[in-house]
Amino acid sequence: MLFELSEEEKLIQAAAARFAKLELEPVAAELDRNKDRNILLANLKKLAELGFMGVAVSGEYGGTDSNSVALSLVLTELGRACAATTVTISVTNMVAGLIQSVGTEAQKSWYIPKICSGEYAAAGFGLTEAAAGSDPTALQTTAVLDGDCWILNGRKLFITSGDYAGVFIIWAVTDKDAPRGKGLSAFLVEPEFPGLIVGKDEEKMGQIGSATNELILEDCQVPRRNLLGDLNDGYRIALAELAGGRIGIGSLALGIGLAAMDYAKEYAQERVQFGRPIAKYQAIQWMMADRYTELEAARLLLLQAAYLRDQGKACMKEAAMAKVFASEAANRACYDAMQILGGYGYSREYPLERLARDVRVCTIHEGTSEIQRLIIARELLRQ
Repeated sequence: MLFELSEEEKLIQAAAARFAKLELEPVAAELDRNKDRNILLANLKKLAELGFMGVAVSGEYGGTDSNSVALSLVLTELGRACAATTVTISVTNMVAGLIQSVGTEAQKSWYIPKICSGEYAAAGFGLTEAAAGSDPTALQTTAVLDGDCWILNGRKLFITSGDYAGVFIIWAVTDKDAPRGKGLSAFLVEPEFPGLIVGKDEEKMGQIGSATNELILEDCQVPRRNLLGDLNDGYRIALAELAGGRIGIGSLALGIGLAAMDYAKEYAQERVQFGRPIAKYQAIQWMMADRYTELEAARLLLLQAAYLRDQGKACMKEAAMAKVFASEAANRACYDAMQILGGYGYSREYPLERLARDVRVCTIHEGTSEIQRLIIARELLRQ
């Protein structure tokens, strides 16, 4: 099997690593502590200029014209430095890719260039509701056609980039009498559309620098032309795109885990106890050996899933495997890295405390670990 990256993928990975080191890492702690939106928006603009808002999007629409493997590499490198910025990039790429996949030519030509160029600071994915988290078929947001507009009513929760996204993909029930999951549709909704209210920015445990908002739709008027994909085909569209989102979040988690272990490894070689560096003790060595082994396995699972996606092959099982393994391995890596630093790991003066908070949600969003295991089992039994 060939595991070598292409020259293009290597260049994109190197560019992401450079930007992470020079631009994101120096301000990550400040963004986390002060939630300075100017820092985030400035870096998002720079990332758009580098082509990282549409990595797997066609150059015809302003994208980088690369692939899912390259996007996974980008998210891992950026995730090493700032999870709050990286989760924004992941969701924005997911939205751009979905519009390219199922949008009309008019929708693609209008929205994707704005996303890729940075004219829109970000893009949002509006699926989750209070009663519809792990189960998207339980959506209660409705969409009713009234002349040339769809009228949307409902509430969406935990929407990344709600405060500054230029467009949202919103899922709603368009046929309440259809079998469960069969009557959903997706819509392209701009924040300026009458009736869309961006609610509070959640106070979160981690990834604090990114906005996570409630969206309130009160007779929100969405032009008829903004139906995304076919009517009542929204559930299939969501499931297909969530595979890409899971690769993205798994890649972000991998970056966080690697950052944690790299920091702990350097610390362990400098910290002296009982007359020698703690890296000389077997207890520390085994922690590092186990965690780095798991992170390497996670990397391979993620790249396999991304490769299958690039080939147009089914990857729902592989994406679920990669996401659950990478996110849980990264959590273990952050925990052990903090343990290696001892009391310093618990201090906000060092990055481990932030990394441990940032990585925790990676086992939750884009489908919890429990849901990933259900998907994996379902696909195995189906085979």
